[in-house]
Amino acid sequence: MATIHIATEAELPTVAKAVLEHLPHGGTVLLHGDLGAGKTTLVRACCTRLGIPAGEVSSPTFSIVNEYALPEGDAVYHIDLYRLEVPEEAEDIGLEEYLAYGKYCFIEWPDIATHLLPDDKLTVQITTTEQGGRKVVLL
Repeated sequence: MATIHIATEAELPTVAKAVLEHLPHGGTVLLHGDLGAGKTTLVRACCTRLGIPAGEVSSPTFSIVNEYALPEGDAVYHIDLYRLEVPEEAEDIGLEEYLAYGKYCFIEWPDIATHLLPDDKLTVQITTTEQGGRKVVLL
C-alpha cells in the first residue's frame, strides 16, 4: 500500500509513475473516487507516460470503452462502468475479453463487475482533500 498526496494536477505524473511501477508490463487498474475526483485525469497521465498523446485520452462515460494505441502497437483499454445498471451488462460489453488480453486496462467505477475482475489487480482510491488537492491510495 502506498499513499501519495498531491496539491495540484501538475503533480499527477508522480502518481502515474507509481501506478505504472506496480504494473510494468500491463494489468488491471481499478479506479475508485467520487465524480470529479480525477480518475480520468489519472488515466490520461498514465497513458501519457506510456507514450500516448494526452489529447487522445478522454472519458469513456458514454462510449463505455476507449481503446488507445501504444507507440509499439499494443492497446490500452480505458473502461467506465458508471452507466451500467446490472452486473450482466459488464459481461455484455465483453469486459472478460478486455481483461484476458493482459494489456493495460483502466476501469473506472468497477464495483458493478467485481465478479469478473482478476485477483491480480491494482486498486487506486482517489479522494479530494479540504485544500483541493488529492489523496491517492494504491492498494
